[in-house]
This record gives sequence, C-alpha cells and structure tokens, in this order.
Amino acid sequence: MSQTPLKPEELTVPVPGGDLAVLRWPADRPEAPTVVAVHGITANGLAWYEVARRLAGRATLLAPDLRGRGASRALAGPYGLARHADDVAALIAALGAGPVVVVGHSMGAWVTALTAVRHPELVRRVLLVDGALSFPLPEGVREEDALAAVLGPALARLSMTFPDRAAYREFWQRHPAIGDGWAEGIDAYTQRDLIGVEPELRSSCVLEAVQTDGAQVLLDQEAAGAVHRLPCPAELLWAERGLLDEPQGLYDHQRIGLSGLDRERVPASLVPDTNHYSILWGEAGADRIVRGLLAEAPAAG
Repeated sequence: MSQTPLKPEELTVPVPGGDLAVLRWPADRPEAPTVVAVHGITANGLAWYEVARRLAGRATLLAPDLRGRGASRALAGPYGLARHADDVAALIAALGAGPVVVVGHSMGAWVTALTAVRHPELVRRVLLVDGALSFPLPEGVREEDALAAVLGPALARLSMTFPDRAAYREFWQRHPAIGDGWAEGIDAYTQRDLIGVEPELRSSCVLEAVQTDGAQVLLDQEAAGAVHRLPCPAELLWAERGLLDEPQGLYDHQRIGLSGLDRERVPASLVPDTNHYSILWGEAGADRIVRGLLAEAPAAG
C-alpha cells in the first residue's frame, strides 16, 4: 500500500502549560498552502504519514501530537475538545501560517470544527474525515453505554503493557481494521505511541485525556454544534465501514440525516470500501483526502 513514509521534521510550539509537539512535512515551494492535520482520540501526529506522502510537497503539512498523547503527553490538563481547538489555534498563530486549511480525523474532526468556530480568522477551510457529526442516540440507549461502546477498545489498550516493541507490532497487526493493509507507515505510527522500558512498554496516551475527550465527543453541546456553525467552506468524508471493519460505519445516509447536517453548506461524500482507519491510511482514502485538501472549493462526490 505504501512506500517508506517521508520522515517529518519535529518541532514544538508554546501553548498553555508547556510545549505542543508538532510534526512538519515541508512543501517544496514557499508559496504552497499550509495544512494542519488533527488526529483521533488515541492517535498521534504520525497518523497522517500516508496523506503527507501523497501530498508530495504540494503543501506544508503540520500534524500536532494533541495534549496528552505522543510527545505532548506531558502537557497537563484540563483536556477537552475546546482545549485542543485552542491548542491548534496557538500552533497556527505561533507559526504565522494562518489562515490555513484544517483537516481532522475521527475525534480530530470535532476539534477541527471547533477550531474554525472559535478562531475563524485562522481557518480558511476544513475537511472532516469520519467525524464531527453527532446524532441522537437510538431510543433506549444510555449515554454511558454508548460511551463505553465507543471507548471500550481504546481504553483496553491503554491499560495493557507489552514486553517489547515486537509484541505491540503484533497487537496492531491483528487489528481487524488493518487486515492485510499493514505498511511501514502504520508500523512507524504505532511504534511512536510506545513509552516506557521493556518489559513494560505502554501507550503514551494519558487515560484522563482520553476519557475526558471521549465523553465530550458524545455529550458536549458546543462540540456537537460546531459543524452546524462553521464560518468557512467545509467538506465531510465518511468511511463505509466501522472501527473494527464492521459493516456498519460510524455514519451512513440515515445517521447523516439525523444529525441535521446542511449538505448544501457541508457536502458529505462516502469513500467506498474504506473503514474508520483505512480512510486515512489506505490508497483510496488518502488520495481522496489529498484531493479534498488541495481543492479550492468543496465538492460532493
């Protein structure tokens, strides 16, 4: 699926409480646009490796490790989606890059929408990838049960330890959403998540950060409303299948309808034959994201 990923530069920018770690894949010409890419709830900035590779220098890509993850794990709380949005804004302002295109995957899509709403002068356009839309829970489903269903697999991983790096690699290779799509870039991304020393390696993600952010994805009204109040052009891309490659994805036409999304303002496009992860890492998904990032105006497709 992927050749050896481009190795990004590593830098930090000041945010409240410390420094935010940022990966930077530079453009090959000074007039190229800048894109800020926001990862998901237990991910890190290297999740964007395949998008960076396919951009191939046509834009500068900046991908932070969000507060409580990766090389930003030492950044203390308070956590929450608005805090992440303000951190993203601080990154854009610190680098003098605005206004920019911002893209977010999964939880990062809620953060992206919030960044645009809270800091409209810094965001020119947004691309939302399998996230940002909240919809009513089915009748009889309790909020805490829905939260457990969404966060359960992630929280289980955060409580695990691994004797060596090979064991963590094998854990991810068994993930049903990856299947036979394992690539060097996925390996680099997952290995970046490990901290500690053998035989007790563990995920860098701070449990409190994941729990706080996860609850807000489902329950926070400011976050849920952001996609309906975007002050800039936007596009939503959604995966056909789910987090474990199950047939029911996070979204479908019915759920998008229930969310109340104005599809004239925010065109929503299915990316066929993708799941929640392969929409970011696979050839079809990454190519579609790159087209969305480089387009001057969103288009349904």
